[in-house]
Amino acid sequence: MEWVETTGKTLEEAREAALDQLGVGADEAEFDVVEEPKAGLFGRTRGQARLRARIKPTPARPKQERKRRSKSDKSGSDKPKAKASQAKPDSGANQEASAEETTGSADGDAAEPRQRSSRGRGGQRGGGRNGTNNNSQEKKMSNEERPQSDVTPQEVGDAAVSFMNDLVTAFGADGESELTVDGTELDVQVRGDDLGLLVGPGGRTLNAVQDLVRVAAQRRLGDHETRLRIDVAGYRERRSIALGKFAADVAAQVRDSGAARSLEPMTSADRKVIHDALNDEEGVASSSSGEDPYRRVIVEPA
Repeated sequence: MEWVETTGKTLEEAREAALDQLGVGADEAEFDVVEEPKAGLFGRTRGQARLRARIKPTPARPKQERKRRSKSDKSGSDKPKAKASQAKPDSGANQEASAEETTGSADGDAAEPRQRSSRGRGGQRGGGRNGTNNNSQEKKMSNEERPQSDVTPQEVGDAAVSFMNDLVTAFGADGESELTVDGTELDVQVRGDDLGLLVGPGGRTLNAVQDLVRVAAQRRLGDHETRLRIDVAGYRERRSIALGKFAADVAAQVRDSGAARSLEPMTSADRKVIHDALNDEEGVASSSSGEDPYRRVIVEPA
């Protein structure tokens, strides 16, 4: 399970936000504190609490237990061979049985790991092992061999719309998703009432939903070359307009003062909006500095 990062005024608030995003209880998650709020004057705090969280990995079965089960299965499979050899005293049959026993003992160590990994979700062993492995290998090969051109942008867009409609229903909201396809650029607009939960503070929930839709489409259809953008209740459009105005104000300040200015950390999407807006401004240049999630835009005189 990948880590998710959340923020809040306090560590407890960031922790609750992480649990909401993961959809699990506190005993099913583990946390890593990235940054704590700093104490300021008069007991006030500065900055935000930031932490990472993920669902606790499922512990693997102890190796000793796996060996015991493997030995019991192996001893059980040897008994029918012994009976078969007694029932057929023919020399050719005896040679064939001895060859099978020799092969089984020689391949025992190699076959055991395959036997453990073939339990899969159904937990089947023995005779169903080869069928399970073959099916999984066929699926893997089909995904690897399937050219990216086989997946059209329209298919990816339809999968994204279906996912978003189901998600809106699961949230108990009322809304519809509309798809616009422009080459490999996909834009899904979700319009309706009471959709604020899908946006979240600062659009963080919306960014997580967008990543979730991308992963779901990739798992369903395989790899594809598309760029997917999800917008809920016009949030990204409004934010883009606001960021454009903010960039113009910053450009004017940099031109007047002649000094560079470093902006607050932003997502890659917001940084792109700032860069695009500053391209139309004379006398200033922009660049990005730092590493995500603290990467920021630097505006300086040209």
